[in-house]
Amino acid sequence: CTVILTRLATRDLHKPISILFCNLAVSDLFTSFSGFWISMLFITNPDITIFGSRDMLAPYALYTTSILSTIYNLVSIGIERYLAVAESMRTRFRVARSHSIAVVIGNWLLAFSLGCLPLLGWHCLQAGSSTSVLYSPFCVNYLVFVTLPNVLVAFLVPLFTYLRIILILRKRKLRMQACGQATGTYKSAETQVARTSISIWLLALVSYAPFSAGVIFDAANRRCHAELYPGVYIFRNCTAILITITCLGNPLLYTLRLRELGAKLKALRGLSANRVRACAV
Repeated sequence: CTVILTRLATRDLHKPISILFCNLAVSDLFTSFSGFWISMLFITNPDITIFGSRDMLAPYALYTTSILSTIYNLVSIGIERYLAVAESMRTRFRVARSHSIAVVIGNWLLAFSLGCLPLLGWHCLQAGSSTSVLYSPFCVNYLVFVTLPNVLVAFLVPLFTYLRIILILRKRKLRMQACGQATGTYKSAETQVARTSISIWLLALVSYAPFSAGVIFDAANRRCHAELYPGVYIFRNCTAILITITCLGNPLLYTLRLRELGAKLKALRGLSANRVRACAV
């Protein structure tokens, strides 16, 4: 909420990256809200969060939608940062505000389309072999379909984008060294990108890897709820806490650090072309 209100108050939403930051905060807000909803259901009636009930479909669907939207926003921010500094700028392509708005709309449409599938009939309210033990009344095949590909995307795409940014900065630093010019700014930007990308990876690893492991366990499990109680459900609650930590960590990683980094990369992009031309002459 603080990120959203700050962005609105400073009228900073004309920047493409600010739109993505604000939307990431909205996704985290929905994740926290849906997690609170599930927690209240657990407090008032724990059995429905263990054995499943129709009442769990809506909060679980909102929770899934919010997590998917967060993942898509993290991926979009990584791609935007890559485009802001990549050599592909020679094609005269610039990320505009309209592009960010289209990406935000597309992210939410895709997240709602996948997250609300249980509300449209892909659920296991009737007892069956494919019923999820951890997230009843979701079906195991639905959880595998939604979780594993998206978690892989959350790991692989930021890995590629931030590594590419680091390689581009290092390449430009070597060019400036060949021209006999100072490279301190490039070295600082490269170090900051490396630190931020490592933090992003660690946060994603701590948050989503246990959740993915729980889904894999759910798919391979053949035992009933009573045989797994209470240990597995304690693990399930811990994964929910870790995802909530992601919602708290995202504003610190992206809004505070990458905003300054984005301004620095934007300045470097303009300086690099002029200096390289001068070196060539």
